[in-house]
Amino acid sequence: MQPENNVVRSGWDRNFLVSLVSGACAGLSVDLLIFPLDTIKTRMQSPSGFLRSGGVHNLYAGSASVLLGAAPGAAAFFVAYDLSKRLLETQTAWDPLVHMTAASIGEVVACSVRVPVEVVKQRTQARQSVSSWITFRNTLKYEGRRGLYRGYGSTVLREIPFSVIQFPLWEWFKNDLRYDRQRELLPIEAAFCGAMAGGIAGFVTTPLDVAKTRIMLHKEANLTVRKALKEAWEFNGFDGVLAGLSARSVSLALGGFIFLGIYETARQTVEQVI
Repeated sequence: MQPENNVVRSGWDRNFLVSLVSGACAGLSVDLLIFPLDTIKTRMQSPSGFLRSGGVHNLYAGSASVLLGAAPGAAAFFVAYDLSKRLLETQTAWDPLVHMTAASIGEVVACSVRVPVEVVKQRTQARQSVSSWITFRNTLKYEGRRGLYRGYGSTVLREIPFSVIQFPLWEWFKNDLRYDRQRELLPIEAAFCGAMAGGIAGFVTTPLDVAKTRIMLHKEANLTVRKALKEAWEFNGFDGVLAGLSARSVSLALGGFIFLGIYETARQTVEQVI
């Protein structure tokens, strides 16, 4: 008979492990599968223009950084999200507030891992003639560690609204469908809920994504979100501010399906194993 304080099976430690493994599996899977769409979106938003940034050539440029960073970033998010949600549920019964706050905390934590990966990835995507390693080395050489966190503020500013929209929608869609079916949802059903939530959130937050991409790619170190959006507007009006809208909406709908579907599948599997 195992002791009651067994670390793996105790409440918080068990939940931490489940969230860590499930989030890592989901993050790595979705980033690799939708990487070509992400590359197209980045090049559409690049100040150099779509064709000059590579067009449809070498769509997996920068994928090495994703292999190293996707799993830790997603794992960090879900650990923070799931644990925050459990704590907040003891303080308030209003689910949307719980999900929005937990998602915001998750994004702040995850961006500490995600932003350096994003900087290397997007710079390599827009300058496909170099490798992720060369981009990483040049960023450290010419900009130092601060260069790897360039755009951290704009990334958080984009990710928090995105997650504040996506995760309450996802939880609401799941609860509504669960009530309709009168049973626990299958992972594929949770995945479809994730697709709807991701597509809607991606559509709404596209201008913030344009600003984040321009800040990461721009030569001006102190470029702000306001300046980036003003520059995009002056460059091409609404088309500039909403650059990559279709690619982002489709990729995030697909990403929501894969990411949250795999997360639910992995979560159920890990819970059974441990």
